[in-house]
Amino acid sequence: MAGPPRKPTKLRILEGNPSKRPLPKNEPQPDPTMPQCPDWLMDDAKHEWERVAPELNRIGLLTIIDQTALAGYCQSYARWKKAEEEIKLLKNTIYPLKDEAGNIKGFQQYPQYGIVNQCLKQIRAFCSEFGLTPAARAKMELPTERNRDDDFASKLRSKIG
Repeated sequence: MAGPPRKPTKLRILEGNPSKRPLPKNEPQPDPTMPQCPDWLMDDAKHEWERVAPELNRIGLLTIIDQTALAGYCQSYARWKKAEEEIKLLKNTIYPLKDEAGNIKGFQQYPQYGIVNQCLKQIRAFCSEFGLTPAARAKMELPTERNRDDDFASKLRSKIG
């Protein structure tokens, strides 16, 4: 599929459908149950899951089938944090490359810098998918207090259908 990926319908609804294009009809409605945090995640990834998953589920952006995407975000977050902690301990951003005689023949950047950059790209992509950036939240409009107790899925079906 050419072009940017489609924005999730729930995000479009929360934003008030600014494009005014028709919303999909009969879009699959996954089980809204919050997925369990995978036990194989790094400890920092599990902490990030515990921080964001309940809120994403509460506003209807996390369902049972979104476990892998959220796990990817959390794991990238944990790897980024670990690499940043390792960078803190380094004295320089580069180290010398030496030949067999011990002469410096060039310099190499520490791998942690590449890991940080790659993880931040992944985190940004996952944040976009889940609406986790300030810009994405600024475009959202949550239900009013009066309607907050209603079932989110029924609201979504009424807007789509």
